[in-house]
Parts: sequence; C-alpha cells; structure tokens
Amino acid sequence: MAQYQEQAVGLSPDRFVILAAISGRDGVQTALTRTMIKQLAFVLLSTGLLVQSVHAQLADSDSRIIEVSRVDKAPVLDGVLDDDAWAGAVSIEDLHEVKPNEYGPPSEKSIIYIVYTDEALYVAAIFRDSEADKISAQILRQGDFSFGEDSITVMLDPFNKGRSGYAFDLTPNAVRTQALYTNVIEENWNWNGIWHGETVIDDQGWTAEIEIPFKTLSFDPQSETWGLNIARYIGRKAEHLGWVSANRTQNPAVSGKMKGIKGAQQGFGLDVIPGIRIKQSKNFEDHTSDTEIVPAIDVFYKLTPALTAAVTINTDFSGTGADPRQINLTRFGLFFPERRGFFLQDSDIFEFGKIGGRDYRAKTTLSRVEQESGRPFFSRRLGLGAEGETIDINFGAKMTGRAGRWDIGMLAIQQDEFDDLDKSELFVARFAANVLAESSVGMILTHGDPNSALDNTVAGVDFRYLNTQLSDGGTLEGSMWYQQSETEGVKGDAAAYGFTLKKPSAEGLRYALGLKEIQENFFPALGFVNRTGIRDLTTEAGYTWYPESELFRTIYTGMDYERIETIGGDLQSQVITLRPLEISNPSRDQAVFHYSLVDEVLTEPFEISDGIVIPIGDYSFEQYCINAASAEFRKVSAEAYYCGGDFYHGSQDAAGAALLWRPSAHFKFSVSYDYYDIALPEGAFTTRLIGARADIAFNSAWYWENFVQYDNVSDSLGFNSILGWIPRAGRELILVVNREYMDYLEDRHFTAVSGDITFKTSYTFRF
Repeated sequence: MAQYQEQAVGLSPDRFVILAAISGRDGVQTALTRTMIKQLAFVLLSTGLLVQSVHAQLADSDSRIIEVSRVDKAPVLDGVLDDDAWAGAVSIEDLHEVKPNEYGPPSEKSIIYIVYTDEALYVAAIFRDSEADKISAQILRQGDFSFGEDSITVMLDPFNKGRSGYAFDLTPNAVRTQALYTNVIEENWNWNGIWHGETVIDDQGWTAEIEIPFKTLSFDPQSETWGLNIARYIGRKAEHLGWVSANRTQNPAVSGKMKGIKGAQQGFGLDVIPGIRIKQSKNFEDHTSDTEIVPAIDVFYKLTPALTAAVTINTDFSGTGADPRQINLTRFGLFFPERRGFFLQDSDIFEFGKIGGRDYRAKTTLSRVEQESGRPFFSRRLGLGAEGETIDINFGAKMTGRAGRWDIGMLAIQQDEFDDLDKSELFVARFAANVLAESSVGMILTHGDPNSALDNTVAGVDFRYLNTQLSDGGTLEGSMWYQQSETEGVKGDAAAYGFTLKKPSAEGLRYALGLKEIQENFFPALGFVNRTGIRDLTTEAGYTWYPESELFRTIYTGMDYERIETIGGDLQSQVITLRPLEISNPSRDQAVFHYSLVDEVLTEPFEISDGIVIPIGDYSFEQYCINAASAEFRKVSAEAYYCGGDFYHGSQDAAGAALLWRPSAHFKFSVSYDYYDIALPEGAFTTRLIGARADIAFNSAWYWENFVQYDNVSDSLGFNSILGWIPRAGRELILVVNREYMDYLEDRHFTAVSGDITFKTSYTFRF
C-alpha cells in the first residue's frame, strides 16, 4: 500500500483508548508554566499560518498521456511476460522518486505495460532490483498487509474528473489489497473489488501481471480517456516511486491520462453470490445450544456502467474478524470502525460533510472519537446491538453510483427482531452534485432507529470544497454542513452544524481549523454522536521537513488544540498538545515526543472504576508521552510508548508495547500489552489489555488466523479463529470458531461461558 507508507506513530493505539490528559500541579510555578506553554503554542500557530511553501514543484500531468491498445487475446496471468499481448503494449518507464526526494531519479529501473480487451484492463510491471535477495516479500495471506512490503499500486479514475477512483495494490507474493478513494485524497482500503494478479521473483527483481475486470469498475462508456497513475514502493529503502505526483502525493486529482479505451464491456453487469451459513452456538453456563442453517444470497446489477443496484438476503458477516478491544477511561463513548464488506461497498457515496474518516497521512493527536461525532449515518448501527452482538439482517437493498454530475446512494434494511424489539425498517438516502472544479453540494436523509421502537429521522445538507491545484502543489479542502433530527417525543434543540478548513500537506506547512455545534437533543439513530449540547473547536498547525541527511527522513513539529464547551459557553474539555519533535530515519524507524495541557470540568461525579468516583470540580493536568517504532520491512519490528504525569488530582503511569515477528511469509506472530496504573485520592486501580495473534498462510489461498484478547476490566478472555480458503477473488470457504471465557474469581482460572462454530461458503457468478 504505497499510499500508507508515511503513517505517523500513534501515541494512543486504537486498541486501548485513554483520555489524552494527565497531570496537574497547583501553585504559582504551574500557572507560570501553563502560561508560557500557551504563549508558545499561540506563537507556533500564528507563525505557522503565515509560512507558505513557495518552492514546491508541480508535476505537469498534462504531459503524462499514453495511448493504450486493445488486444484480441488476453495475456495469461502467470507473472511471466511472454504473451503476444505485451509485444506491442504501450510502456511507462519514466517513474520518478516521490518520497523522500520528490522528482529525484529512482534507485531502481521500472517498466510498466498496459493493454486492454473488451472485458478487462491488463497491467504488467518489470521491477529491476540490484539487491533482489533483499526484496521485502513477507506476507502471503490474502487480506494481510505490511507497511514495509514492496508493492505496485495502479490508480484509476475511470470518469477522468479527478473526483473519485480506485487503487489496486499487489505485492511480490501476489497479495492483493484494493481501495476506493472516498474524497480523492483519502482511501478506504476495506473495499472488496474482484480483480486478479500474479507475480514472479527472480535474481533480477520481480514481475507482475494484473487483470482488472471492467465489471468491477464504474465508468462512463462514452469517455475514451481515464485518469491513471502508477506507484512502486521499495520496502527496505522506504522509497516511493510514481508516474505523476505533487507535494509528495498521488491521487485521482494528481494523475496522468490513459486514452484509447473503446468498447469496454460489463456483460450483463450481473453478479450473483449465493452462499450458506451453518452455525452452532453454545451457552456453557446453562448448557444450551442452538444450530441454524441459513442460505444467503447477494445480487449486484449494473443499471448503467456507473450505477449499481444490490440486494442481500440473510446477510452474513461471520467471516469478519473480531474487533480489537478498547478500555474506556473517559466519560464518553468509544468508536469502532466498520469492518463488514457489504456496508463498505461504495461506502464513499454516503460520506457527509467530511465528518470523521481516518486519513492515514494525517498527523494529528486529536481524538478520533470526537472527530467522528456528528455523523448522520454510521453503518455499524445496522446489524449490531449496543454491546456489539450480531443482529440478523433479513433483507437489504442498495443503489449506489453516479449519474451525470450526481452521486447517488440509497440503502434500505430490514433488521430482525431482537430482545424485546420488533423488526426494524431502516432507510438512508444520499445525493450529491458536482460543483466547481472538484467540489460538491448534497443532502442526506435517514429514517428509523435500530435500537428502539421510536420514530427517528435526520435530514442534512452539506457543501464539500476541494482544490488540489494550489500553486505550491498542495491541497486545500473544506466543508460546511447542517443537520436536523426529529425523534418521537422530543421537541427543540435537535440541530447540528459545522465547518472545516484543511491544508493536509505531506511536505511543508499543514494546518486545519474546525468548529461544530451539536445541540442537546440532536439524535441520529443511524449515525454516531459522542456527546451533545456542545461546541467543539479544533485547530492544528505543523511543518514537515525532508532534510538531505543520512540520519533523518522527515522531521515534523506542530501543535494541536481542541476545546469542547457547552452551548452556554462553559468549558467541558480542553487539550493543547505541543509536538516539538517527530522524526523518522531513512529506514522509516520513527520516534515522537508530545507534551499536553488538559483541562476537564466535571459537573457531576465520574465513576472511573468500580467504587472509585472522581468528584465534581475543575481539573488541569499536564501530560508527556514518548513513542518509538521500528520499520515493518524487518522480520522483527516493535513499537513502545510511555506516558507520565498526573491524572485528575492523582497520578498515573501508562506504558505499552507491541512486537511483530514474521519468520517467513508463511507465519506471523504478534503480541501487545497495554498497562495503566492510576492512583487517585479516592482509590487506585490498574488496567491491563493483552492481545496475541498467530497467523499461518499455508499458501496464497489457504490461511489460518488466531486472535486472543484479555482485559482485567471485564476479566474476560476472547478467542477468535478463522480458517479460510480463497482460491480466487470472489470465491471463499471459511470456518470460524469463537470462545469467551470469564475469570470469575480473578485468580486467572478461566471458565468457558459461550462459543460458536460457523461454516460458510460463497461463490461469485458474473454475467
């Protein structure tokens, strides 16, 4: 995944969320320290906003144009380029370095060939490597990935509008990952499109052959020109090569052109995916069990080459891995991202107002939970209960795609009865029209509540601004949005609105500003809200250097600020984080130091642990954290962090580590440990979260995943095991085993409480 390679070290791993606040001291010295730090933060922000990178080069995408040829006979996908189809293929040989030294000459030679038939686009690559024995090819299991893996990424914009697109990534072991661009500069790598690739590694480097069926894509059959970009990543060097780039970035808005696509066919445009699920569940406490055999079917039909209708019956999610556990020491909720394939398909269509969404290039310490808050639609509300338990979906229908200047998304779901609730009828509609060069204006409507019998409706409008053509090669994006909810029995104060402005530069100055208000009674039953009755102000500023040094790859310094107050103006939470030093070396090992000032106002007692209650009051703390991580191209990689200081009017020590070992492409073992020791006048407690994985890839088709999690808050241990066979994209056979154990006496003797075994299989028929 070439687009992921500059991911920042995260101080608060998603698997263990702790309030980014620690430490407070009383007296004049603390007041003086806080004043000085706030002044420094203000100077940093003010200075940063005035600095502009005026020397960045712009790629001339207009000069990057190729004319592709149609061939009658498709090449055989085997990683060997001896087919007649490649003899007259157009080639791309002028890749340049994107990172670390943009527009510099590449260290290794690359040749890309492209042809097409009526049914598919074919891409071949010859990647020379002067040290072929050091090619990073550590993964073999489909669905796995490593930030240190060698790879080729093919980026397509079939509508040639710079607004949307696809990314197809292939490693030297022919492991496939794919993404949808959700707003041109962000990708959703959980999308699951059908395509194929084969590779060969030899003493000269490695070669690849890729087939991307036109049935997998949405496109305009009247257009003969598509947006195209190519990326190559060399793992051991952390070297990112590309065909077209700007500001060390590649995306559909920064790409070349591929002309000559004529007569592309999608057949009938019909995918039929029948399947069956056999599941046995057991409750070990009351000695009961249940067995069910459920047939399922998904049908996808291309109404037009750019508009898809889908129907699902007895939707099955049993092949989705377990969520990593999170321990919550805050007063508010947690956020778990969507992982289920049916809802991820075309999920970019339903994005609203640029609310949330994880950008893997973004360097921010702002709470992801707060960033996601305010979503009118969040698909994890469907088919999952409040505790994450699965609720059957009897029937679903969806239409997504594009018609002219319009992006269209409609989703209707019937959720089965559970607990004391009857069946739920749930509906979402999203429409957005392209305006200006790269922007859009739209609306969203949701209806239904999956967790109550009350009526709930949300309506909203948004304007999303995007400009990828700044004079310094950077991007400017922004949004304005407004929503209104209507809940049975609730009157007034049910609106939410906000705006954002961002310059998310990979090099030089980056900054962001955001404000949103969520009124007390705003309730999106199909969305996500963390807290209501608040205004949330965020600002970010920082600068990234790429020094010409043998010691440093990147150096980043910056500041993040978030203030959450009641609508009446009373402070609720405030965090100022100074980020004086974040560095990476040429191998992409990374180190980070952060220092934060945090204010929390409790207007009611907060029970942070059983029997330990923090009283009403105003609290100020200071926090410092250090984090270090090694690059993943190594067989053994590690990450560790430590955060110290005080917690409310007590103290805390937090530490964690993760170790990953890949002895070969067939095996992956990892272990993680997170520890928080909290001491308060009201009492002391310790939290521990342990996770371990053992994955085996017998070959590129057969794999076995095992995941164990334990935390001492719930005193439970969970085991998830998946044995899978995926001989080809669109075909699968999966066996899933889940077990839950409880440590009732807290003496490390675990008792089985529940479990299930599920067998499922599905096969995609394409017409």
